[in-house]
Amino acid sequence: MRPNNIFIIALLIVSISTAMAQNRVTAYSYLMPMPASLQYKEGGLKVTSAFAVGIKGHNDERLRSAVDRMLNRLEMRTTLATSRKPPADAASAALVIECGGPGKTIPALDEDESYSLDVSGSQAVLKAATVVGAMRGLETFLQLLDGSKDGFVIQAVSIQDKPRFPWRGLMIDIARRWQPMEVIKRNLDGMAAVKLNVLHLHITDDQGFRIESKLYPKLHQMGSDGNYYTQAQMKEIIEYARMRGIRVYPEFDTPGHTTSWFVGHPELASKAGPYEIERGWGVYQPVMDPSNEAVYKLLDGFFSAKWPRSSPTHTSISAAMKLKARIGMQIRICRISSFKKGLRIRKDCMPITIRGCSR
Repeated sequence: MRPNNIFIIALLIVSISTAMAQNRVTAYSYLMPMPASLQYKEGGLKVTSAFAVGIKGHNDERLRSAVDRMLNRLEMRTTLATSRKPPADAASAALVIECGGPGKTIPALDEDESYSLDVSGSQAVLKAATVVGAMRGLETFLQLLDGSKDGFVIQAVSIQDKPRFPWRGLMIDIARRWQPMEVIKRNLDGMAAVKLNVLHLHITDDQGFRIESKLYPKLHQMGSDGNYYTQAQMKEIIEYARMRGIRVYPEFDTPGHTTSWFVGHPELASKAGPYEIERGWGVYQPVMDPSNEAVYKLLDGFFSAKWPRSSPTHTSISAAMKLKARIGMQIRICRISSFKKGLRIRKDCMPITIRGCSR
């Protein structure tokens, strides 16, 4: 065989293989993350202006809001005006959601987020034990939308899905790089789209103190350059996240990385002030003075203060903040190199710290 013919045949083989691989990738690339079990079927469910959603079983505001958001995005992608009126018979809808119950009031790591989704040429059925599971299934449903010469269709599939990891989070460092509320909300929308369930907010560091404290207002007034969330705004973020099955975990760095605390309360530091907010990056000294009773008094007051209680996640916020502060105080205190009172590492610092934090 002539060399030119061999080259042409080889090129054809590569082209065919590439095309087949691209088809496989295209079919699977709709879904993120990949479901635990996925079976593609022939055909799909056509999406028209008559498309409607029916809910069987548990039906609450959070589920209805999730359906409404899904329909908004479906209309944006198809330019179709779908039916927002629930059908008289839910079982006759193009998409039927069978929800077992509300699940946990506060999103939790042990929430049942499993769901099944069966799509045929005539109907799609989404089953979930909880509202959060139904939310996850709705995201998968949207990812299956594709265009064809005949219009828009939802790929026919049979899916059984549940999370592989209980904590699927995103950390946003608002202490070092301030972000307004609309940015946080956009990130929460993106997190929900790919089934993330934890928003970790790094709220305080040397460069900023980003939440209002009604008990110690100097913390946010002097340590933030005016960039902080009020308690009402934090409540709004928490509720926005809850409606999407996402839990907010705030982080308050102590006893180090606390320059922003010292701007308004220099008496907490292990070295005399005054202090200014740090404008650069690095590890800065000093830290909170573990031998100073004022440190524990302020921390106890701050973490025990009245935070927005109308949000169902208030308890988890105060508990998470207190746990972070106290565990961090015990573990990281061993790394402090010197104190104004000349305490020795490990022998002197740990008993004082543990005594103060265990009250």
